Order: sequence, then structure tokens, then C-alpha cells
Amino acid sequence: MHNTLIRTLSAILIATACLPTYSQKLDAYLMVYHKDQDHGLHMAYSFDGYQWTALNDDHPIVAGDTIAQQHGIRDPHIFRGPDGAYYIAMTDLHIYAMREGYRTTEWERDGKLYAWGNNRGLVLMKSTDLIHWTHHGIDFTQLPPQPDMNWKEVGCVWAPETVYDEEQHKMLIHFTTREGNKHNKIYCAYVDDDFTHLTSTPQLLFEAPEDRYNVIDSNITKVGDTYHLFYVSHERGATPRHAASANITGPYTTDDYYHDGERQGHEAPSLWRRLGTDTYVLMFDNFNRRPMNFGFVETRDFFTYHPIGYFDEASNRMTRTNFEEQKHGSITYISRKELKKLIKYWEK
Repeated sequence: MHNTLIRTLSAILIATACLPTYSQKLDAYLMVYHKDQDHGLHMAYSFDGYQWTALNDDHPIVAGDTIAQQHGIRDPHIFRGPDGAYYIAMTDLHIYAMREGYRTTEWERDGKLYAWGNNRGLVLMKSTDLIHWTHHGIDFTQLPPQPDMNWKEVGCVWAPETVYDEEQHKMLIHFTTREGNKHNKIYCAYVDDDFTHLTSTPQLLFEAPEDRYNVIDSNITKVGDTYHLFYVSHERGATPRHAASANITGPYTTDDYYHDGERQGHEAPSLWRRLGTDTYVLMFDNFNRRPMNFGFVETRDFFTYHPIGYFDEASNRMTRTNFEEQKHGSITYISRKELKKLIKYWEK
């Protein structure tokens, strides 16, 4: 009876939830992703949320070596702020930089001390038209040490995402990090309106019970009065999990409801809503598939989940027209007027 009541109340909240006020004019979708082949920022669009087409014929819309300290970016996340501007946060990391001649070592620092993919910071970009961008890097080794984190010895800063804190009226960035080669955790910090620097000390947002294993790739979405956190647990391989909280910074409680049917390791969960409906789509990145691909799961209540397959599978309406092997994507909403201008620009 108790669970039934919870599910009923949750369904009511979701059905009445809406996007921020500006969303009433938004009727198309924009996706960002990166590709291992070039470590640049890519974009794709969709008018219906099902058929997707890459801008710039799947060439980078921003080259990673023009904005990142490591000459490459990964894990881009796009967010439309309450001011209508677009914010993109990315990992400053090139995993093939030695092969490409950007450095003489596999990683920036000793892999034995700082582990796989070690990096120092993030790249933040802001735009009002999705064409002209400002960009700034954040070097976390420059932050003062804290009791729970010596930032001078940070082992990684990965997969940043932006969410709006309605109570504080501030944008919050959350990201995967670790000290040295210890277990990965999720930290968060507020960022200024110009999207150039942190305005608060990073704080622990989420970690594995007793810090027994890695948790990475956080994604936070507010639906009704609940903040939904999807993340990747390394307890038994790489598997997305779901947690919820009444507060944006937690504490978050993990449940066992989420199932996507995927047995291979997968990561980068990203939640978005089909406009005009109460259906939410959880998109994830399967790094074991060849070629790599995105899988999709739908839910209306965050208790039951329906896997709908991968891009271009016969059983799935999600299709691509001119791109493949995309990684770690995220989706935001855009007006058709904005999108048509963007398409026209890149058709040049």
C-alpha cells in the first residue's frame, strides 16, 4: 500500500511538472557529444526527438585543441540556463595526446600515481546564439586544499554537468573527481553567471557506501519536487544507477528500480524529456559496442523503465542520418527559429 501511494504521488508530480518558463517556446532538440577520433565538440539536432542529424556534417563545431590545455575535450554537457543562454561544460582531456604528438607521455602525470586518464580541470563555454562562444579553463590544482581533498593532488576532473539551483538562484556544476588514484566520487560547486570560475568551495555530493568503489558520470534533473540523480556504479562493472533527493545537493538515496537490460559495461547516463509529454528518456553510452553507440530507456514514473534499444536498431525509432561512434552525449531544448539559424550557419 505504501509503495503504491508513493508511485501514485510520483506520477502526479511528473505529470504536472514542467520545464522552466522559457521552455514553452522550445520545440526542438540539440545534442552535444565528443568522438575519440578528434576529441572535439560535436552537435546534432532533431525536430521530433527521434531522427537526429549532425551539424557541420559531423565535423567538430569547436576543435578541442583550440580551447583545452590538453588539446582535447571529452564528456560535453549542454544546459540552457534560466537566462536563455547556453552553457557547455567539458572534461579537459585527450586520451590519445601522445599518439597525436601533443605530449611525450601517455598521461599528463605519472599513471601509477594518478591513474588512467588523469587530468587537472574543465573547460566551460557560454553562448547566446550557439555560434559565438566564450571559453575558460578551470585548473583544480590551483584550488586550496580541503580536509577531504588535496586539490594539488587531484587525479581527475571528469564529466561535468550544470544544473540550476532554484533556491540559491545559482548554477551548480557537479563532476567526477578523485585524489591521486583513489576511488572516484562526485563533487559539486557553484559557478558564476559568466561561466568563468567557481564561486564556492567544491563539496562532496555523492560517493559509494564506505567509499568501497568508484562512482562516476553524475546527471541531475529536477522533476516536480524531486531531484533525480543518475550515475555510474563500478561495484560490479560499469552500470548506471538511480538515486533521488528532495535537495539538489543531497543526500541522495539509491534505489533498485532502474533496469536498462544492458549486460555490457556502459556509462554517461543523461536524462531528457520528450517535449509535450510526460515521458523521460535516459540515454547512455555503451563503450563496449563496435561501433560505439547510444542506448535509450524510457520512463514516466522513475519506477518502471522500458528499454527501447540503440540508435538505428529496427526496434527503435531513434535514428541517425550522418554520424556514428558518438560518445558521452547530452541533450537540451531549442526553438525551431534558433535551430533553423544554426542549420543555415553550418550549411555554409
